[in-house]
Amino acid sequence: MQRPFACLMMSLLGLLGAACDREGRPMQQAGLEKLAIGISSEGDVRNAMGAPETTWEDEDGSRILEYPKGPEGARTWIFTLDAKGRLVEYHQALTEENFARIRPGMRRDDVRRLLGKPRTVLNFKRMQEEVWDYRYTDSFGNRLFNVHLDAVSGRVTRTSTSEIGN
Repeated sequence: MQRPFACLMMSLLGLLGAACDREGRPMQQAGLEKLAIGISSEGDVRNAMGAPETTWEDEDGSRILEYPKGPEGARTWIFTLDAKGRLVEYHQALTEENFARIRPGMRRDDVRRLLGKPRTVLNFKRMQEEVWDYRYTDSFGNRLFNVHLDAVSGRVTRTSTSEIGN
C-alpha cells in the first residue's frame, strides 16, 4: 500500500517539475542533476554551470569554483574539486548557517571564500567602512545579509540584516 502511494507522489512531483540531483537532494539549480560527487570532473561542472565567477586555488592543488546567481538571485553555488579535478562537494553558500560563521576580525578574503561575491559593495569614506550585501530568502521573504568591513584593515567589524521588497 505504501509503495503505490510513494510512486503516485513521485509522479505528481515529476509533473510539477520537481527533480533530484544525483545525490538525492531536491533540485535548486538547473545543471546540478548532471553532476555526481566523486565522479564529475571540473569540465563536467563547467559544462553544467558555465564559467565560474571566481576560481580559488589551494596549496594542495584543490580548487573551489564560485557561481553567484545574482545580483537579484538569492543563491551562490560553491563547488570543491580535489587535486585530480574531481568534484568533492557542492553547496549553496548563502545560508543562515554560513552567515553565523562571519565574525568580527575575519579577513575580507575569508568572507569572500565563504559567501562568494557580494551583490553590491558600498563604500562609506567618512566612516572608513565598506559594506557588502548578499541577497537571500528565508521564511520571512527576501532579505539582505550585510557584512561591515573596516576599509583600512579589510576586517569584519560587524554584520546586520535588512528586509528588501519582494
